[in-house]
Amino acid sequence: MKGRNMKCLLALALLALSFSTLAEESSHYRVLIAGEDIGYLDIDTAGDQVSVDFDYKQNGRGPTITEQITLDERGFPIDWTITGKTTFGSAIDEYFKADDGVARWRDATGPGDKTYTEAPAFYIDQSGSGYANALLTKALLATPDGRLSVYPGGEASIVKAASQTLSAEGVEVDIVAYQILGLDATPRLVFLDSEGAYFGTASPRFALVRAGYEVLEKQLRGLSETLSTERYVALQADVAHQYDQPVRIGNVRIFDPIATTLTGPHDVVVYGNRIASVQPVNSPRSDGEVFIDGEGGTLVPGMYEMHGHIGQENALLNIAAGVTSVRDMGNENDVLEDLMIRINTGLIAGPRITRSCFIEGESEFASATGETVATLDEALAMVRWCGSRDFHQIKLYNSMRPEWAETLTAEAHRLGLRVAGHVPAFSTADAMIDAGFDEITHANQLMLGWVLEPTEDTRTLFRFTAMRRFPDLDLDDPAIQQTIDRMVSEGIVHDPTAAIHEHGLTAINGEAAPMARAIIDHLPTNEQRSLKRELFGTETAAERAEYVAAFDFIMAVLSQLHARGVLLVPGTDLGGSFFYHRELELFAQLGMSPAEVLKRASFDMAQYLDQDEDLGSIEKGKYADFFLVPGDPTQELAEIRKIRMVVSDGVIYFPEEIYPQFGIRPFSTAPTINQPAIASGQ
Repeated sequence: MKGRNMKCLLALALLALSFSTLAEESSHYRVLIAGEDIGYLDIDTAGDQVSVDFDYKQNGRGPTITEQITLDERGFPIDWTITGKTTFGSAIDEYFKADDGVARWRDATGPGDKTYTEAPAFYIDQSGSGYANALLTKALLATPDGRLSVYPGGEASIVKAASQTLSAEGVEVDIVAYQILGLDATPRLVFLDSEGAYFGTASPRFALVRAGYEVLEKQLRGLSETLSTERYVALQADVAHQYDQPVRIGNVRIFDPIATTLTGPHDVVVYGNRIASVQPVNSPRSDGEVFIDGEGGTLVPGMYEMHGHIGQENALLNIAAGVTSVRDMGNENDVLEDLMIRINTGLIAGPRITRSCFIEGESEFASATGETVATLDEALAMVRWCGSRDFHQIKLYNSMRPEWAETLTAEAHRLGLRVAGHVPAFSTADAMIDAGFDEITHANQLMLGWVLEPTEDTRTLFRFTAMRRFPDLDLDDPAIQQTIDRMVSEGIVHDPTAAIHEHGLTAINGEAAPMARAIIDHLPTNEQRSLKRELFGTETAAERAEYVAAFDFIMAVLSQLHARGVLLVPGTDLGGSFFYHRELELFAQLGMSPAEVLKRASFDMAQYLDQDEDLGSIEKGKYADFFLVPGDPTQELAEIRKIRMVVSDGVIYFPEEIYPQFGIRPFSTAPTINQPAIASGQ
């Protein structure tokens, strides 16, 4: 025991030494998205005092954060204030303070306190710059077992993920990559250099890198993707159930999306990645079948998330939620293509992906997600590039010149591509319908033209804050009815992303957001905190009431669109998964029955994407994409949260096995697998 105490004291002494060394110099970092430099992180230290200045802007938005931190001798924050604005403009006023044996904090969810002991927990901030992950990494490395209790609750742990030498254009550095586990649904990635100093972090599209080393950002992003892939390859090995034999799912009712009813009891047999047959319940089995007893539950065709920006981190979670197909609405093309290869080869789990080609105009507010173009010729060349590859449609964005839309749309149609998108700044949905758009993306994009002046710029956060004007509108206004009439007569499709509008307009600090109330208790602590804060900032209760009323107006418009026959497609822009379930609940509030909602989520979307020959219903010969719930989702739509089993491309997954890997408490239990069945002669 004495030896262990000595080791702890030595580790703390080394940690204190590392922090005193760190305190002798300031550090500067650059923020890059898809290789574009868009902001900075500056760290200034003086003894035990750390000042943090963090700012970046992309796609007309981004955080502006200032932090003041006092560290104790272990490098733990004991006095910490965080102020500024979040990505969507919500005010930050967060603090943590430890003294007199008590730790106190306040974040957007409200105040909290706990005893601050001699072996204290480490406070996990809600709205900081992310630099605290460097402090937490050092604190975890100083512990004997790489674990620490954390405030507000839970435990963090750390693993060394990789050591690598990065080199480009004469710049070289040795880094060590660490993953912090236990705080969120996915690990936090931190890079330290060979001296133990913070070097940055990265994701497949984002990099925060020490100034002077920007030429290495693509390698950092690549390493982050490699480490993520390794995690999901290992998960696939653990949770994917694949069989060479036929798999019989017995004693199940089947949701028929054409009839919008449930069948009587049946058996469904899967062989490879196809549905081999649909048979009466208790039909004779062939030799060697794997048998799964559905126990009278319901099989539902796999669902379509129609507004995804799919990434490796949410691919498996979508599968667990019964989302077996995603229409990606814009991504960095090479990153998405690599992800599709990993999914299609079975290396990792993920939904079928239908790609949209994201084209953005060049401006100071341009999104780095897509390909940016400066001239009409460049835009046309990009449309043709998309037309020569496996894209379903092009998506035009906020900074696109509106006067180019008609030419680009005509070229896309010539090449067999559909056209969807945001309404370019200084234009209206009616003008984009004139230009030939097939689909309008986002409810606010459809409706802002009814409240904006011609010179007002929607490339910034104003495209969100301007929704406060919606309650002043009259649904019977001739201008509004003209837009709706044209959508009806010309067959314009609408992708409203209702759930993200509900979140932005109705979430209140300290309360579980409406979109999350059914699931929040199942999530990790930090995920719960993120769903108890407002998204769009407000100064007064009156402003929040305006936003809530704006959402009510949006739902009224969507209800009328549905009633008049406009096709509304369900998508979240929130990563899908649990939030897709909420999107479907909001569709039910538009006047659809639960059965109609399920049909919209499955067969209607397969038909819309010209995939109904293979997908959208549970029939012989179609791909085996479906999921099992215990009850009747045509009566209680909430049953889709209780998924017991998902079959995706013939591979079987049990959410009960998947969710704990993300710190999520499961919603149901898995059925029993009996394999292989012996010839029964029944």
